[in-house]
Amino acid sequence: MVEMRVAGIALDAASRSPIVLLRDPAGRRQVPIWIDQAQAQNILSGLNKERPPRPLSHDLMATLLEAGGLHLERVIIHAIEDNTFRAVLKLQDGSEGGIELDARPSDAIALALRTDSGIWMLEEVVADASIPVDAEADAEDQEDFRRFLDRTSPADLIRHIGRTVAESDPGPDEAPETPEEGGPGA
Repeated sequence: MVEMRVAGIALDAASRSPIVLLRDPAGRRQVPIWIDQAQAQNILSGLNKERPPRPLSHDLMATLLEAGGLHLERVIIHAIEDNTFRAVLKLQDGSEGGIELDARPSDAIALALRTDSGIWMLEEVVADASIPVDAEADAEDQEDFRRFLDRTSPADLIRHIGRTVAESDPGPDEAPETPEEGGPGA
């Protein structure tokens, strides 16, 4: 899992719909999640730590959690199904397992901002939905890799692969991690 932070709210150029932008800790990948205007306002209010004269829905939710003896440990955005992100709230109530509640990511993010809780995303979701942010750093990494390849001969690579394979070969008492084709029973 990757702990994400809210980088801000943007507008989709084509549809003019708001997007909440979640950024990874390295600042190199960003995940856009399309939301509605009301959710954008709720997230912005949480980002700015605004205290309205009357509690908004997410302020009320945070107060209810506290009154009920619950603590929002973290938000987990765990899947994308039919182009829709899925999230859960991980609540602690003093019991060992805690409670998980299904939530819209936008609601979960707005609540996490008000309770200073972490916003986490499964690595697979980040990999599937992210867009690169730091093109300059990516170009630098590519250049470093090119320099590495320029300094390494094919024979060096073959020797390195041979050492890696020898180190990972299971001993006589260890089973291989995956069955090989054509083995016993095939």
